[in-house]
Amino acid sequence: MSGLVKSPLNLSWQDFLGLPKVASVSDFHCVEGWSVLGQRWEGVPFRVIVEMAKPKGEAKYVTFECDDGYTTSLSLTDLLDTSVLLACKLEGRFLSPEHGGPLRLIVPKKYAYKNAMWIRKIRFASERELGYWEGRGYSDTADPWKEERYTR
Repeated sequence: MSGLVKSPLNLSWQDFLGLPKVASVSDFHCVEGWSVLGQRWEGVPFRVIVEMAKPKGEAKYVTFECDDGYTTSLSLTDLLDTSVLLACKLEGRFLSPEHGGPLRLIVPKKYAYKNAMWIRKIRFASERELGYWEGRGYSDTADPWKEERYTR
């Protein structure tokens, strides 16, 4: 974790696995119109990462950088929701690469493109950075219940 934080972190995989984990059941919504209901994810609540990194007062957004160059950004407020996880397991098994393994973000209240896969860096910032899909016209708020698919 880097950027506007008081305690920058560089966690190894073993460090991450040693953090407190929870299991959570949620639905997963794709912007293309399909959903997978009742998925059981396991991982570290994002709130734990926030407590460890201690964001500075001006930190309002978080950008996720992934192995393949993919990025997405969410508000710190959205990420503090108790349902948000840095997930390492799906249905009791460690995540495979096709499901975003070894580590992916799970934000049940957002479309899947906000659920970054293959996470490598997390950066706290004062301003929102448009990610890969958002820079191509997809909604930055990505609320599936409001069908916020595209920028208007």
